[in-house]
Amino acid sequence: MKMIVAPLLRIFFRPWMEGEENIPDEGPAILASNHLSFSDSFFLPALLKRRVTFIAKAEYFTTPGLKGRLTAAFFKGVGQLPVDRSGARGAGEAAIRSGIAVIERGEVFGVYPEGTRSPDGKLYRGKVGGLARVALATGAPVIPVAMINTEKVQPPGQVVPNFGIRPGIRIGRPLDFSRYQGMENDRFILRSVTDEVMYEIMRLSGQEYVDIYATAAKRQLTEDKKRADAERKAVQKAEAAEQKAAQKAEKEAEKEAERAAAEAAAAAGTEAETAATETAKQDEAGEK
Repeated sequence: MKMIVAPLLRIFFRPWMEGEENIPDEGPAILASNHLSFSDSFFLPALLKRRVTFIAKAEYFTTPGLKGRLTAAFFKGVGQLPVDRSGARGAGEAAIRSGIAVIERGEVFGVYPEGTRSPDGKLYRGKVGGLARVALATGAPVIPVAMINTEKVQPPGQVVPNFGIRPGIRIGRPLDFSRYQGMENDRFILRSVTDEVMYEIMRLSGQEYVDIYATAAKRQLTEDKKRADAERKAVQKAEAAEQKAAQKAEKEAEKEAERAAAEAAAAAGTEAETAATETAKQDEAGEK
C-alpha cells in the first residue's frame, strides 16, 4: 500500500521534507509530531523511508464504506496499530505497551503528543503519557517532527483534500532522555520531558503555542460556537418579532386611516345632506 500511496502523494501534492537524515537508518526511535490534519497520518508514514508505527483510533479500521475500507487498508499496510479509545485510561496503557513493544523490536514508533488534531492550527500542550513513558522506559531517542500546511491540504471536517498546496515535513535532531531512564513514574519528569519535546516541535513548526490541551480547546470552541449560534438565533428571533410587530403596526395604521377616511366621508355626506335640506327649506319659504 505504501508503494502505491507515496508516489501518488508526491505527484499530486509535491510534499517537501527537511531533516530526514536525523532519523537513524536502523535501531529504535520515537517520532513525536504535531497533528494538524487527518492527512498527517498519510503523509508522514508514507513518505519516510523507514516504517513508522503509529497508534490509530480503532474507528479508522472499522468505518464502513469505500473510504473506510481504503483507510483501513492503508493504515494496516503502513503498520498502524488500532486502539479502542472508549476507555481512556485503558486505551492509554494499551498504547504505552504497544509503543514499548515497537521500540523493543528495534523499530520506529510514532506519536502525536497533543493527543488529537489541533482545532485551529495552533500547537497545544502535550499530554503526559505515551511519549514520555515510552521514551523513559526504553531509552529510545525522541525525534521531534513538524507537519507544515497539512491543515490547508485537508482542513478539519473536510473529506476531499485541496490540491495546489505543498505540505511539508520538518524533522529535528534527536533528543536524548536516557538520563531520566527508569523514572517513567515520576510525573514531574514526565511533564518536563513532554514540554521539552513540545518546545522543539514549536520551534520547527513556527506554530503559536497554547498552554492548554487541544481537547479542552475543542470543547471551548464547540461551546463558543453553540453560544454564538444561540445568540444569532436570538437576534434573528428578535428581528423577526420586531418585523412582525412593525407589520402589525403598519396594518393597524392602514385600518385606522381607512376608518378615519370612512368617518370623514360619512361626515362630509351628512354635512352635504344637511346643507341640501337647509337649501330646500329656504327655497320653499321663498315660494311662499
